[in-house]
Amino acid sequence: MAAVSHASSPLGPDAVRIANRARRHAALRLLPFLFLLYIINYLDRTSVAYAALGMSRDMGFSDRVIGLGAGIFFISYVALQIPGALLVEVWSARRTIAAILIAWGSLTMLTAWIHTPAQLYVARFVLGVAEAGFFPGVIVYLSHWFIREDRAKATGNFMAAIPLSLVIGSPLAGWVLGFQWMGLQGWRWLFILEGVPAILLGAVAFFYLTDYPRQAGWLAPEERQWIEQTLEQEKPAEVRSITVWQALRSRTILILSAAAFFNYFLAYCLFFWLPTLLERQSGLSDVRVGLLGALPYAAGLIAMLFNGWHSDRSGERRWHAAGPMFVSALGLVGLVLARPASLPLTITFFSLVAIGVSAFFPTFWAIPTEKLSAAAAAAGAGMVNAVGSVAGFFGPSTFGYLNTRTGSSMSGLILMMITALVSGLLLLLLPRESRPRDAAASVS
Repeated sequence: MAAVSHASSPLGPDAVRIANRARRHAALRLLPFLFLLYIINYLDRTSVAYAALGMSRDMGFSDRVIGLGAGIFFISYVALQIPGALLVEVWSARRTIAAILIAWGSLTMLTAWIHTPAQLYVARFVLGVAEAGFFPGVIVYLSHWFIREDRAKATGNFMAAIPLSLVIGSPLAGWVLGFQWMGLQGWRWLFILEGVPAILLGAVAFFYLTDYPRQAGWLAPEERQWIEQTLEQEKPAEVRSITVWQALRSRTILILSAAAFFNYFLAYCLFFWLPTLLERQSGLSDVRVGLLGALPYAAGLIAMLFNGWHSDRSGERRWHAAGPMFVSALGLVGLVLARPASLPLTITFFSLVAIGVSAFFPTFWAIPTEKLSAAAAAAGAGMVNAVGSVAGFFGPSTFGYLNTRTGSSMSGLILMMITALVSGLLLLLLPRESRPRDAAASVS
């Protein structure tokens, strides 16, 4: 977290030191652990993408079956987004997050024993039920702890787990696929090895996380007071009066929901189909495909951290969320036009796509909690992620259907390019933000 400047702050030296200590202690206590939880969460996306290579070989699943199996997760996932986020606000973050982790870890391990397309669909559906509340719940939870000036950085540090999990998970998954232990193929071990840490960390989360600053015995009393008072001062009176229903009907939330839908469509197509596309172009082994597949996400990780930091520094959100979508569109234009392309050029263009997808997240998710009151922010974040996650079903399944129908990835790549452009243009419809130290804009 950035330090409070003596020159720019109206606080005295003692108060500045308290503020800096409070921000630093909260960040060091919470962000590394939440970051680890999200890595474990997102390894699911990596596991399915690489397990698809093994399921296609061992059980003859077509692209259409794989795409539908990847996407059906999001039907149940979407349905429970808002209830999951509200549980964090009205019940308990640590209890909700702990229960979600233990449930999804157990169900992920059961996925290792599927044998038919129908079993794959059922396993993915129930896993969506288990995971639904985690992401919107954490976004709301961060708003309990981090002031406006730090929120995009905090969100960016948390969401950096997405590209990092793919950087770590891609070569690891490629390596595991090549082994057969105890009569189980490598792709089955992927699901088992992913589920165990989720269960263990769920138990840890129950005791480690703290719901609110006022309950944090690990903060000094003056630090707890500073965080609570600052967060309260950042809530304009007109925003406090907004109800959950008004939030769900607001123009801002509707625009964010639509923009999230098109971004998620692009993102999940990339996450689920990149390994398959690289393997078909290169003909390389699973291990080498895993190593190559990590490169775009490594570039995305750097872009995500920089964009979140720069957005907080400038106080600007709209262009910092929209601009990355145009970068992704540029990468997809290259993939469509430069065919047949060399493998290095393909990796370069996919890196541009991953840079845009990753850089979008921290600034985008700072917006709802800055414009809405506590309960309304929980419902708003849940709705935005729910609508966006609908694309998690349509994206991979549509891409798989187009691949099977046309025998080429060209149509799917063009569709991804269109969704990137639409997402960026929608975000430019949002009203301009007030500066960070001004009152937040009311919901229109």
